[in-house]
Amino acid sequence: MARVQIELPETFPFTTEIPIRISDVNYGGHLGNDAVLSLVHEARVRLFASHGWTELDVGGPGVIMTDAAVVYRAEGRWGMTLRVDVAVADLRSRGCDLVYRLSDQGTGEEVARAKTGLVFFDYAARRVVQVPEGFRRAFGG
Repeated sequence: MARVQIELPETFPFTTEIPIRISDVNYGGHLGNDAVLSLVHEARVRLFASHGWTELDVGGPGVIMTDAAVVYRAEGRWGMTLRVDVAVADLRSRGCDLVYRLSDQGTGEEVARAKTGLVFFDYAARRVVQVPEGFRRAFGG
């Protein structure tokens, strides 16, 4: 099977800093794969909050994560603060991808890349819906 590739966009419109906690470190002494998804979830919540949204209300509908991928570039260790850059990619009629670059804030070394696929979801009607206009305007669609 071919290795997963995550292409990075030219620009990232959102950046946040998140420290690696001891609970993010696995038995090998470095950032665990499950923790990366938790960290990008935190970054996604912060991205939405910067626009006045939540995952349950992105200008109307909420979001559901449909898939995720992680590619490791270096070890993340306890005590390291990660710079997490986030960009919207592949904006479609009912969803998009979010692409994340996680780097050591101190050295700039890239630790990991991640991608999460999202669809917009009307929780009351229990169905996938169109991308909200406010989201489309904010991210160039």
